[in-house]
Amino acid sequence: MLVNVTDVFTSEGKVLTQEFAWETAEITHDGSSYPVKSSSKLLLKLTNTAQGEALVEAKLQFVAGIPCDRCLEEVEVPFDLSIVQKLVAPDRADQDALEEQEAFMEGYSLNIDSLIDNEITTSWPMKVLCRPDCKGLCPVCGKDLNTGACGCDTFVPDPRMAAIMDVFNANKEV
Repeated sequence: MLVNVTDVFTSEGKVLTQEFAWETAEITHDGSSYPVKSSSKLLLKLTNTAQGEALVEAKLQFVAGIPCDRCLEEVEVPFDLSIVQKLVAPDRADQDALEEQEAFMEGYSLNIDSLIDNEITTSWPMKVLCRPDCKGLCPVCGKDLNTGACGCDTFVPDPRMAAIMDVFNANKEV
């Protein structure tokens, strides 16, 4: 979704406030897609701060369904995005400002979807757990250990003891 910001850049003191329906069925992060369960409207405020400069303020709340990192059960993770970004008109911007804005500015138009995607990337949780004491999946059979034990032998010998085990196994009588 593109919003023309030419009027805000050229009119001193101008404030433009808009509300958009953010109707995205899924978001993509690191090559995986996650469903959006619910979302609020996107509130966008553009304020002229100087000739050729503007301040973008955007607010959006949504809930995404992300699998638990241990047991893969879907967890509803709330996101509360609050974006504040300074914009400079392309004809007045130096090279550094143009490079910083190239992800979400297309000429004199603000690409709101790109601005939101950048903010989602920076606010993505490091680890998603269905609950703090999630037991995860059995490494042998794949059963969800939160629902009960599976009975698999999960003993893993210490690899540092492999040389000693070889000595014991070599001297074992048949």
